[in-house]
Amino acid sequence: MYSYVGNVGHKKHPLQRRRYQLLGGLIFAIGVPLFFRMLINPNIVFSVNHQVTIVAAMTAHMLGYAFYKKLETFPGISGFSNILPPFAFTYGLVILTILFFRLDYSRFQAIGSFFASVSWYFGVIIFTRRLEPYHLAIVPGGSVEHLVSVAGVKWQLLSSPDTAIIRAQGVVADLRADLSESWERFITQSVLSGTPVYHVKQVLESLTGRVEIEHLSENTLGALNPNQIYIKIKQSFEWLIALVVLVLASPLFLILALVIKLETPGPAFFRQERVGYRGKHFMVYKFRSMRHSDNSAATAKESAITRDRDPRITRLGHVLRRTRLDELPQVINILRGEMSWIGPRPEAVVLSRWYNAELVFYPYRHIVRPGITGWAQVNQGHVAAVDEVHEKLHYDFYYIKNISPWLDLVIVMRTIRIILTGFGAK
Repeated sequence: MYSYVGNVGHKKHPLQRRRYQLLGGLIFAIGVPLFFRMLINPNIVFSVNHQVTIVAAMTAHMLGYAFYKKLETFPGISGFSNILPPFAFTYGLVILTILFFRLDYSRFQAIGSFFASVSWYFGVIIFTRRLEPYHLAIVPGGSVEHLVSVAGVKWQLLSSPDTAIIRAQGVVADLRADLSESWERFITQSVLSGTPVYHVKQVLESLTGRVEIEHLSENTLGALNPNQIYIKIKQSFEWLIALVVLVLASPLFLILALVIKLETPGPAFFRQERVGYRGKHFMVYKFRSMRHSDNSAATAKESAITRDRDPRITRLGHVLRRTRLDELPQVINILRGEMSWIGPRPEAVVLSRWYNAELVFYPYRHIVRPGITGWAQVNQGHVAAVDEVHEKLHYDFYYIKNISPWLDLVIVMRTIRIILTGFGAK
């Protein structure tokens, strides 16, 4: 009865399949450097140091590919920017292991394998992007109307269960909607035929990097409980990094503090009470980037908001904000256990009370420690209006739900790019 479901799937190009990508990568990254080396010395393959290097390069390549695919699962980072870091990390780790055990190895083979690995996956991306974009079919009913506005996917809205579906990689439906019996049969048959069926919220989260919570009846708050084991490991690791940064950057601290005081009167550091972990208040530290002034309580909310081209920002302050150097003193907050390197940005108390009154689920972002950078910051930049903060909240919820070393690494990579471009600075 539902034979039309067989039209949903289509044959992928071999380079769109992981096993062929990895196999091709191993052949290209290991074989090409070895081939050029054998042109000079055909017997080089029988040397022990070359055999050690080949095994090490294969290990580094497979680990790098696994990390690369982990990063690719997060929205907005599928592309060239997430290739170099994982392979640089795994090849560097393997080389350090070889040096630690004082094993002899071929530098030509190791370096050639690294650059060949990166080049191969750059080429794979360029080739696969020329193929047909990701294609999903939509079952009407429920809250699926927002899907078609999401870019990066070719959508097909089905008019009836008998509609022919051509070259789609999956079907999207609101599985909580009251669908007709014919659509339920269609979904069941799709699953049985091997076609993936996704819930609309699952697809929206994976494509936009946002998690929306509108009703407690959805029981999504329980699903947003962060990984406590990883959070404890993360806190210890971040504390050590903050200690190292504080020691190494102390000369920079002194230079910036002196220049700030020479440019405009007032203290070198800016202190502000903000809302942090579990709703507790703490004092955040930053380099002062604005002219020092005393604001009355009546204008507390306005003074806490930084607007576009804010006249209070000093000339040095523009540089500090663009490069994020004004955030550097917050390593003190990390050492005190009040903040993390990565997490939702802490808001001023007066703004937090405002947002809390307007947005029902706003306090839930305090379930994790606030961070110097975060998922909302790298996607949205600095915002202050309630509607923008509402969108920011959805990014914060996505981070809380998906908190992991991989997502943190993505945020670090995008933060570096933001520091270089000045995205979101005010």
